[in-house]
Amino acid sequence: MQRRVGGPSGRPYGAGTAIDLSARVLYRDGQIIVIEKPVGLPVHGGPRTASTIESLLDVLKFGLSQPPIPAHRLDQDTSGCLILARNERARRKLGRLFSSGRIEKVYWAVVVGAPSSPQGRVDLPLYKVTRKEGWRMVADPSGQAAATDYKVLGRRQNRTWLELRPHTGRTHQIRVHCAALGCPILNDPLYGTAGAEPLHLFARAVTIPFYEDRPPIEVVAPPPPHMQATLQTFV
Repeated sequence: MQRRVGGPSGRPYGAGTAIDLSARVLYRDGQIIVIEKPVGLPVHGGPRTASTIESLLDVLKFGLSQPPIPAHRLDQDTSGCLILARNERARRKLGRLFSSGRIEKVYWAVVVGAPSSPQGRVDLPLYKVTRKEGWRMVADPSGQAAATDYKVLGRRQNRTWLELRPHTGRTHQIRVHCAALGCPILNDPLYGTAGAEPLHLFARAVTIPFYEDRPPIEVVAPPPPHMQATLQTFV
């Protein structure tokens, strides 16, 4: 496999934080760029959103006339591997690879509590519920199919380090599935309990079988600073 591993992670994004995405490139070729998305910066814009990944992509042209295009999304509070397409043809191909489940995604999370088994699968359909106070995803048989494999990597006191491999790409899938296991992600304000630090979830790695005549591209991102400190307690 073509393997790229990122260096030390930068600070989480926040008010007054300058972000240079060119310093966060984990992999680049003529068709694809994979960056380390910072915590706190959304991929796409909204009515009250000033800065986004999309608004900062001009620095990633690298000689092309147009900036790259996000091929998928990560939650605002989730950092790690984000795949960008350098042209429309590449975006369409990546979309097909995502739709067919051929792009492998690996996440790391620190959760409160522990699952009953050291490894397994959560297979719970998800449905979006909208109320006056906002929206959230819930497990519902009438929702969209969603499956996530998990494996315990470490335990310490009332916290567990999990590796998670989603087989579908539903919104908040891993967060809801961890809560359904009885161990919500640390500092998850929607499906667990809010904390002083950011959500303890990040996209650790992606494997992309983009080229038929080359090995799959494998990219690994470093944990964000707040998770590095927590993960060190499991050693």
